[in-house]
Amino acid sequence: MSSLVPPFTLETATLKVRLAEDGWNSRDPQRVSLVYTPDSRWRNRAEFITGRAEIVAFLTRKWAKELDYRLIKEIWAFTDHRIAVRFAYEWHDDSGNWFRSYGNENWEFDAAGLMQRRFACINDLPIRESERKYHWPLGRRPDDHPGLTELGL
Repeated sequence: MSSLVPPFTLETATLKVRLAEDGWNSRDPQRVSLVYTPDSRWRNRAEFITGRAEIVAFLTRKWAKELDYRLIKEIWAFTDHRIAVRFAYEWHDDSGNWFRSYGNENWEFDAAGLMQRRFACINDLPIRESERKYHWPLGRRPDDHPGLTELGL
């Protein structure tokens, strides 16, 4: 396997996306923050975040609100040092209301393969619990679980 630093190939970009999905499914803000540059800049919905400390704070708040969070990411496009993904995740709030959140992200990486910029657009769709499609145990999505395309998302 080639190294996961730019310039990306389809193989390395696809693996980078899966590793990002795995990290976010860990719901460990500290672990997730380490794949970003120390001064990484984000736009997540209408929130602007700079640096690992703000990333950790943001993710801690996010996963305190978005319970039983399960995420699937899929590569959309890539260039030498940028990757575009689409994603959907399912979660519920503390009142038991379920949602599927859909979005797109644009990522830019430095020469060491750390993400230096992340721009995310996300929309939340209320769903009934019976409409959920993600039923694996919390944590990494199993390799044999369908992705977004296979699920019709």
